[in-house]
Amino acid sequence: MKKFILILFMLPLPLAAQLSSFSANGYVKYLFSTSKFPFVNERLNDHLIHARLNTRWYPAEPLTAAVEVRMRSYYGDSVEKLPGFLDQIKSHHEYAQLDDVLWHKKKSLGYVQLDRCWINYSQGNAEATLGRQRIAWGTAIVWNVIDLFNPQSILDFDYEEKPGADAVRIQYYTGAVSKVEIAVKPGKTKRRTIAAAHFSINAFEYDFHGIAGIRNDRWIFGGAWAGAIHKAGFRGEFLVSEAPGSSPTMSKYSVFPNALSPFQNNKPVLSTVLSGDYTFSNSLYLLTEILFNSNGKTKNVGLFYWQALQAGMLSPSRWSVFQEISYDITPLLRCGTFAIFNPIDKSSVIVPQLTWSMATNLDLTLIGFFTSGKHFTEWGDFGRSAFLRIKYSF
Repeated sequence: MKKFILILFMLPLPLAAQLSSFSANGYVKYLFSTSKFPFVNERLNDHLIHARLNTRWYPAEPLTAAVEVRMRSYYGDSVEKLPGFLDQIKSHHEYAQLDDVLWHKKKSLGYVQLDRCWINYSQGNAEATLGRQRIAWGTAIVWNVIDLFNPQSILDFDYEEKPGADAVRIQYYTGAVSKVEIAVKPGKTKRRTIAAAHFSINAFEYDFHGIAGIRNDRWIFGGAWAGAIHKAGFRGEFLVSEAPGSSPTMSKYSVFPNALSPFQNNKPVLSTVLSGDYTFSNSLYLLTEILFNSNGKTKNVGLFYWQALQAGMLSPSRWSVFQEISYDITPLLRCGTFAIFNPIDKSSVIVPQLTWSMATNLDLTLIGFFTSGKHFTEWGDFGRSAFLRIKYSF
């Protein structure tokens, strides 16, 4: 398996210049981080080399195939001192893992994975995609409650592509900006299977979306919209889930393993997000989003992080507020800050960022990660970190 993945990672480079039906691109990044967590006595300093290769093959007019490989090499204190570090960075799929640990030593770790591997057939207004793919549903920028297959956190800033799902997806375009589709991600049990239908239309200068399906063995339905009010972006999403009832907590990271899920109840669950953004003529950008989970916690929110992920929730809290402000200092230098605030327990995370375009395809980014809050609040135990990243794209 290890040799197979390495060959896939390296072979397309010389072929790209030879085959017109083949294309390749990617990036190489170096990330330095220094972090201080409440549960670790000393500061953790880490180095990460992150490389990615995206390939496309067009064997015939209706067919497209893709293989995308991601390789990470870690060195530092987190590998040695954070329990379960390897398991936290590994991908988790029901059937084909398509990954390998290249090495795992006291302070260093090499890990490689295929996070995209699909084939697409397109004919007329219809297309079908089979394999590990990104199925991104939703209109909001930060939180997508109708993203059933790969809900992710904005704090995972070093993984722009987001993970893929092993699924089959069929799409039929009913117009230039409208379509219907069905997507199924099979699981080894009914609880792990996701199946849903999605439609999108454009009316009254807005894009409207609707979904219905099954996740976690529960019926769900929802919708979304995207448009503008006086040149300001206005988006929203909602998702209603069947009452979760009593179900065990299976996550190995649970504070109470094998206990009943802390999110069980006998009422339908509503998740919704409202989003608005505006860009001024001088490049100043403002974004605000509000997330509500009717099933979210109001006390000791930080204890329920992993259970919330398992339940498909974007936050364990009842309410979350996001605010971003950014500005182009020069055409090559952009600064910004975003914050997530929990209005119930008053905890927060603030993430300032500065990006400099040093040269063509070469960027330097400085990122801070500062949290505040009492013990067991949503953000109170996350610690503080600083990052320096250099990224070269090809």
